[in-house]
Amino acid sequence: MVIGTRLKKLREEKDLSQGDIEKRTGLLRCYISRVENGHTVPSIETLERLSAALEIPLYQLFYEGDEPPPLPNLSKRRTTEELALAGEDPKDFRFFEKVKRLISRINDKDRQLLLYMAQKLASR
Repeated sequence: MVIGTRLKKLREEKDLSQGDIEKRTGLLRCYISRVENGHTVPSIETLERLSAALEIPLYQLFYEGDEPPPLPNLSKRRTTEELALAGEDPKDFRFFEKVKRLISRINDKDRQLLLYMAQKLASR
């Protein structure tokens, strides 16, 4: 879907002119025309201004309907507990729990250093 076509359709459904949108957003009418005709791609900030002018949530600029489309069936992310239990070794589970508890207490800089070291060791 071309965002300009969607903007024009929503604007016309609300019985608004490009001049009305210009007054509500502060964007020039010629710019709005260029967006609607596909000559210009607006930034996210501009899209936020346009959705506010149209009095609709931002997501409605990207697809039709009142509700967002259903999410695709993605594989579920597993927690550290599930990963540890998958190994079925209680020692692994206790180890992951201890690592999780200790990592939660260190600062971001040290956490990044620890991750870097782990990546270097794993690449050997």
